[in-house]
Amino acid sequence: MTLVPSFTDLLQALSPVMTAPSFNSFLTILAGWVFTRRHTVTGMIQAANAVGSKHHSSFHRLFAQAAWSLDELGLAVFALLVWLLGEMIILTVDDTLARKRGLKVFGVGMHHDPLLSTRKTAITNWGHSWVVLGVVLKFPFRDNFHFCLPILFRLYISKQTAGRKKLLYRTRPELAVEMLQLLCPRHDNRHFNTVADSAYGGQNVLRNLPANCDLTSRLTLDARLYDAPAPPRNSRKGGRPRKRGTRLPTPQQMLKGKLRTIKLNIYGRRDTSRVADRVAHVHAVPDRPLRVVAVKPLTGGRTDQVFFSTAHTASAKQVLIWYAMRWSIETMFHDSKGSLGFEEPQGWTRQAVQRTAPTAMLLYSLIVLWFAREGHRYYQPPQRPWYIGKVHASFADMLATLRGQSVESRVSSMGLSGQGSRNVVHMLINAVRLAA
Repeated sequence: MTLVPSFTDLLQALSPVMTAPSFNSFLTILAGWVFTRRHTVTGMIQAANAVGSKHHSSFHRLFAQAAWSLDELGLAVFALLVWLLGEMIILTVDDTLARKRGLKVFGVGMHHDPLLSTRKTAITNWGHSWVVLGVVLKFPFRDNFHFCLPILFRLYISKQTAGRKKLLYRTRPELAVEMLQLLCPRHDNRHFNTVADSAYGGQNVLRNLPANCDLTSRLTLDARLYDAPAPPRNSRKGGRPRKRGTRLPTPQQMLKGKLRTIKLNIYGRRDTSRVADRVAHVHAVPDRPLRVVAVKPLTGGRTDQVFFSTAHTASAKQVLIWYAMRWSIETMFHDSKGSLGFEEPQGWTRQAVQRTAPTAMLLYSLIVLWFAREGHRYYQPPQRPWYIGKVHASFADMLATLRGQSVESRVSSMGLSGQGSRNVVHMLINAVRLAA
C-alpha cells in the first residue's frame, strides 16, 4: 500500500537527510506505519506490501545502522512549519514513559509512571523515558485548538544505568537545554518561548537558555523573591558584597494581599481566577527578571498556583495563556501511543532504540501538517447519532482520512470501470476508515 501523492510530496522535503536508498525504505516504512495495526518493522513491511521487494534486514538497518541523523530529520520537519509560525514561536518540552520488556534493550530502566501513580503513591515501570521538544501552533481548520508537533527527542538514561554502561549521565533538564540550544541558534532571527512544567523550570534551564528563547513555567508557593539582582555596593561597609536585592513577599504572601479577578478561556473551559503579579528575581538565578504570577483559582477545584515567565514585560493574563498551551503535548503523547504505537517498536540496539520510537512522533507531526494543508478538505465526520456534539477532527480522524485518501488514490489508479466500480471504491474506503 502506498500513501496519497499529496502526502509523499510533503515527505520529499525530508529527502536531503538520507541517502536515496534509505529514503526509499523510509517511505515504505511510513506507509506501513500508517496502515499497520502492529507497529513493528516487520508489521510495517507487511502493511506496505513490501515483503520480497528487498531483504527485510535492510528495513531494520534503516534504524539500526543507516547513516542519517534524527536531529536533522526533526529540524527538516520544523522547516516545514515555518510558514505557519508567527513572530513568537511557542515550544513545549516534557517527558513521557514508553513501557518496555527485556533486560537487553538499550537505555531501559525503572521510571516514574504518571498514569498509574497517584498523589499518595508513586509507581515506577520498566521502560524508556523520552524527553520531547515540540512546536505549539494553531491551524486554520481548527483555530480554537493548539496542536503540539514534536520535532526533537532525547532518551533519558538513569544515573544507575549510565554508570553501569559507562555512559555520560545527563538530567532531563540538561537534555531539554541541549535540544533548545540545537534549535534556537539555527533560527536566530526568530524568538522562541518554551512552556514547561516545574521539572524544567529550575536553574539548570534558566541559566542556559539560548539568547532568543524565553521560558514560562511554575514556581513553588514559598519561592524566595527579590526586587533586584544586587544592590550597589557601599564602599564604606566591609564584608562580602550582596548578590541579591531586597527580599520580597513570597507568592503565598502575595495571595494574601490585594488581588484582581481575571477570566480566561483555557483548557477548554471558562476559567475564573484571582491573581497577583509582579516583576521579581528568584534566588537561584538572581540576574534574570521574571514576571511572577500567583493564582487563586475560583473554578475547577484547583489549589493555589504560581507561574513565571522570563518574558517579564508580559501581562499576567498572557503568562497564564502561554502556560495553558503546555497541555497540547499531553494530548500528543496520548495520540502517538494510542494511534501510532509509540511504545510498540521492538528494536533493542542503541541506534534502533534512539530512532524508531521517535519516528512515530515525527509521523504524528507530518500527518497533522498534511491534514492542515490537504486532508481537511476530504474529512467527512462519522455519522454517529449518539455523539452529536463532535464537530472537529481528532487525530484518529486525521489518520483515517489519510488512509481513506491513500486507498482511493490507489484504487483510482487501477482504472476500474463499469457500473459497480464506484460502489467498490466507496466500500473499500469505508472499510479502511472503520478499521482506523
